[in-house]
Amino acid sequence: MHKIWENTITKPFEIFKVNAEELIEFDDLKVAPHHHTYEQIIVGIDGELEHYVDFTSTRLKAPYICFVSKGKIHQAVPKVKDGKFDIWIIRFQSELIAETIFQLYITFHNNANLIFPCNERFNRFVTLCELMDDETSQKRPNYAIINHLLSTFFTILESEQKKLINDDDLILTHQNETFTNFLKILEENFRRPLSVEFYAEKLFMSSRNLNLICQSTLQKSVSEILETRRLMEAKNLLANSDLSISEIGFELGYKEKAYFSNVFKKKAGQSPSKFRKEVKQLLS
Repeated sequence: MHKIWENTITKPFEIFKVNAEELIEFDDLKVAPHHHTYEQIIVGIDGELEHYVDFTSTRLKAPYICFVSKGKIHQAVPKVKDGKFDIWIIRFQSELIAETIFQLYITFHNNANLIFPCNERFNRFVTLCELMDDETSQKRPNYAIINHLLSTFFTILESEQKKLINDDDLILTHQNETFTNFLKILEENFRRPLSVEFYAEKLFMSSRNLNLICQSTLQKSVSEILETRRLMEAKNLLANSDLSISEIGFELGYKEKAYFSNVFKKKAGQSPSKFRKEVKQLLS
């Protein structure tokens, strides 16, 4: 089976291209709605895509970019158009870019698909995909380079999204603005042991209403989002710093090493020390 239909990855980052010839070869395969254990971006260069996500099906004509966050139910059905089909698929673990992943959630939280009006603005994404693919094909890929290229991809993507919103004269709803503001406040304060009420008060609303907005947007409560952000930062520090486990826990507002380790193991499925050992081996 072509890896386009695989639901797991064995590396922090994977990128591959699918063309019309490969698609026709596997045309008889049908994939049911599913969710991934990683983040995924689809960069559509040619052809069409029937994309089911957020319980809505949309038919996309290239050029387009789709983002499917970890755990979100989706189904992508590729279609050859006028004999053409060409897409890049990027898959990565969120800890690879823990410092920017929430910005990606902000960019796509209201719409998993971005359709581009022309290829000129879109071609930069294709170039970045080619550069990332070239780096991953090296005998020893440098994940720092991939991190920078992926971050550049997201920076340009955020800028293009704002242009598309302006071009189409779209206005963000109050709920979307509130969620965006919540994530901005979260980035400034997630290392502190603050309550849900703190964030609600900063947004001049009740904890209940903030929870409803978060559930509607990410299908997570405020507390779950706080823990997810701390977990991302913990994984980032375990992978990329020499801080002890106690120091990392303290950095994230956990006063006791044992409590931090228990929370981490419950969320990540393994202890901080085991996670650090596996990531160091993977990246070495």
